[in-house]
Amino acid sequence: MCAVIGAYIENPSSLDLTTLADVFRESSIRGLHATGISWVKGDRIHTYISKTPATEFLNYFDLAKTINEDGSLYMIGHCRYSTSDLEFNQPLYNDNFSIVHNGVVSQEMPEDWQRLYGYKCVTRNDSELILHTLEAKKSPLVEFANASMAVVELYKEKKIRFYRNGKRPIYFTSLPNGGIITSTKDIAIRSDLKSPVEINMNEYITMGKGLFRKEYVHIEDAKDLQHV
Repeated sequence: MCAVIGAYIENPSSLDLTTLADVFRESSIRGLHATGISWVKGDRIHTYISKTPATEFLNYFDLAKTINEDGSLYMIGHCRYSTSDLEFNQPLYNDNFSIVHNGVVSQEMPEDWQRLYGYKCVTRNDSELILHTLEAKKSPLVEFANASMAVVELYKEKKIRFYRNGKRPIYFTSLPNGGIITSTKDIAIRSDLKSPVEINMNEYITMGKGLFRKEYVHIEDAKDLQHV
């Protein structure tokens, strides 16, 4: 169990930054072992990861530094719950985009991933399979239809895409100047966000300046196990 976070906020106020910090703190209930963040600035992806809970992370990381030169904020975050070690924490990223993921892509041994899925991984974190699927311009929801996933992607072009399948939750709260993504409704409410909405399963949502687009993916026999 981990937490994913995402935010696009135009000209964020000090109150917006306080709310976002609260989202990180409240998300730490789903993962105390590591905290990570990616943001867009200087036309590239920046990432910072610490093996500390979000409550400690925020003591020395200033969220204001993630504000882009255009005055807006484009950011994703992750709070990790580890069942093994503290290596290969998230976000996972390349030069063009970064991702955070809650769920399980594969329970096969990492040594077998290239043979089974065709992707050569450099970590032992199965979320890396999503990263390579996106690099191959394929749909993670289709390629790993039997996985469990709630994912938020951040692109250096200053846009965010997020989605889930029927095995993991993800919520979106609309703001007058953007929106914030949380793993659960409770995290949003405890952060004083109003009217969080659950994202439909197997639906990609992309947001950015002047952009809010939905794309539904049909997957045969898909069931929303969040509502069974």
